[in-house]
Amino acid sequence: MATATLSDAEIRDRIKTGKHMLFFTADWCPDCAFIKPVMPQIEAKYDQYDWITVDRDANIEIAQDMGVMGIPSFVGIEDGQEIGRYVDKFRKTQKQVEDFLDTLDK
Repeated sequence: MATATLSDAEIRDRIKTGKHMLFFTADWCPDCAFIKPVMPQIEAKYDQYDWITVDRDANIEIAQDMGVMGIPSFVGIEDGQEIGRYVDKFRKTQKQVEDFLDTLDK
């Protein structure tokens, strides 16, 4: 998981090519804090994606453009095109996130 916050321009540039999973989060979000401890395991299991952490507050333009209002949320991108999303305002478990990711490779 990227530790430094990328700018909106850096994110847009990075997702133009390749297979990415955007993880929308914020420091103040209790539901994000719930999933963060298992994110390294999820990222390792689904390493076909370049995982990009998107700070919902620092990258508000990206979040708005992608229609992400609830966090934590996940948006899959391949070569600049959305391939799937798990976007809502509810807490997510490791199993729920993995079930979502499993639907993308079928």
